[in-house]
Parts: sequence; C-alpha cells; structure tokens
Amino acid sequence: MATLRRLRETPRHLLVCEKSNFGHDKSRHRHLVETHYHNYRVSFLIPECGILSKELKNLVMEIGPYYFVKNLPLHELISQEFINTFVKKGSCCALTYNTNIDEDNTVALLPNGKLILSLDKDTYEESGLQGHPSRYSGRKIMKFSIEESAMMSYFANYQIQEHQPKVSVSTLRDLQCPVLRGGELGGTPEVSCSALELFDWLGAVFANATLNNEPNNFISTYCCPQPSTVVAKAYLCTITGFILPEKILLLLEQLCHYFDEPKLAPWVTLSVQGFADSPVSWRENEHGFRKGGEHLYNFVIFNNQDYWLQMAVGANDDCPP
Repeated sequence: MATLRRLRETPRHLLVCEKSNFGHDKSRHRHLVETHYHNYRVSFLIPECGILSKELKNLVMEIGPYYFVKNLPLHELISQEFINTFVKKGSCCALTYNTNIDEDNTVALLPNGKLILSLDKDTYEESGLQGHPSRYSGRKIMKFSIEESAMMSYFANYQIQEHQPKVSVSTLRDLQCPVLRGGELGGTPEVSCSALELFDWLGAVFANATLNNEPNNFISTYCCPQPSTVVAKAYLCTITGFILPEKILLLLEQLCHYFDEPKLAPWVTLSVQGFADSPVSWRENEHGFRKGGEHLYNFVIFNNQDYWLQMAVGANDDCPP
C-alpha cells in the first residue's frame, strides 16, 4: 500500500525564479547557461511572429552535429591523446547513451575536464577507485580530473555515427498568452501573471494542450492564467539532440537582439531541458531520476532587456545555483 501511495503522489520539484537585466554587470545568465552541460532540447517561443528572421533561422540550422560512438572503452576518455586532441582545445562534452541513472553505470565528461562516474555497488568495488555514496539508490559517485570532422577520424576504429539535431517548427494560431510585466516576478492580481503561472503555461503549450478548460475535455482541465491576451500567431521552434552550452548562448544573444527593432511581442522565451539520466545538473551537482529526472531552465526575455530566469530540478536534487 505504501508503494501504491508513492506512485499516486504528484512528483515534486524545486523551482527557482529570479529577474535581472542582460546589461547588468552582475547578471548571471552567461554563467548559468555555460554550467548546464548536457542539454537535449531547446525551444523558443515568439508571440506575434509568423516567420523567423534570417539571422535566427541561420543560427538554428548551424547548431552543428553530435556523435554516437558505440562500445567505446572508458579508458579512451583518459588517454593522453584524447586529452590533447579534444579536452585541452576547448569544450568537449560526453554522456553515456541509453542508460538509466538509477539503474545502470553512467559516465559524463564535463567541459572543464572532469569525468563523472555513477556506478553500481559491484562495479564500484571492482574498480578499486575511491568515491562517495550517491544520495540515490546507494550508488557511488566518483569524480576525476583529466586535465592532463576530428571526432570522426579520431574514433575511426569504433562504430561512430554523426547526427544532426532535429528541428521542428510550428505556427500557433490564436494563442492565449498570459500578460507579463518584467518588474513583477510575482505578478499583480488583475494586472499581470506571475513567473510560476508562466512556467506552468509554457509546459502546457509545449505539450500542445488545450488552454480553455472545456467541460468535455477529459485530457486536460488546464486554462491560461489571467489576465491574458490572444495573439494572432506565435512561432514555436524546438531543437532536439546533444546541444552544447555555447550554442545555446548564441541563440540567447540572438533572441535578445530580436527587439533591436520595434516588435509587437512584449517578450519571448527560451527553454532548455537537460538529459534526464545525466549524473549532474548544473556544474558538478549530483542529479537523480527519481520520478521525472527533470533539470531545466527557462528565460523570459522582455523588450527592454530585462529577463526572468526560471530553473527547475527534482525535489531530491540540490537547489539550482
């Protein structure tokens, strides 16, 4: 019965919201993007937009490839040749594919040269290495520094495949959008919606849920928070793959420039989701799957360069930075 009750519980999560301006010296936006390493989905939503600008379209199409390497021995990632070829020359991220963080052995390579291993008990004891217990399922986490067209040739002796990120676009018609004010993170009754209300609304939009709470709808009873306004059309673009932080930074900067010329849209959003089975979320903070495996962030970019930043993780993860 206790197990059944736990399954019925709604998964909890931690959500941190803050506001700032991209022009402020102490703005944290760049650091928080750069330290969220393993990203698999990026979405941006632009109200009152039917056609993407040439600059944004080119940037989306130039996100760049990522690679699958099958049956790669772990020692390859700590060889001096690999370190000299990739790690010391810039950002290099890697993550084991098709593994479950709460069941399987998982490895992640961070851009700072750290190799994170999340191992089950038997593998940990056989390795003879020193680590510390995970907060999830009694696993062991170990951290090692490996500070001491090229990818395809380097791993030519293994099964390697180049993949391009998948890009999907859609134009949402007559979309009901919450009214937002950049200076009012908590919202004001009958004047503007809060960051939390916007966060829930975005989830419904990405899930293609109806927003009008119709009585005959047995799938979703959600409705758009109030006050709201209806926009004739909104542009939604989603990129799925293995997306590096520096590519996301370029996209964020380009979205900031979207308001260089007057636009009907008062704000746009950029949402980033991390791999559910990554052993870390931000920096080297341990991440577990639990019931959802979420670790994600969202920017709401206003036309005066103010922004909201929302960061969410599962309830058992460390609080987002």
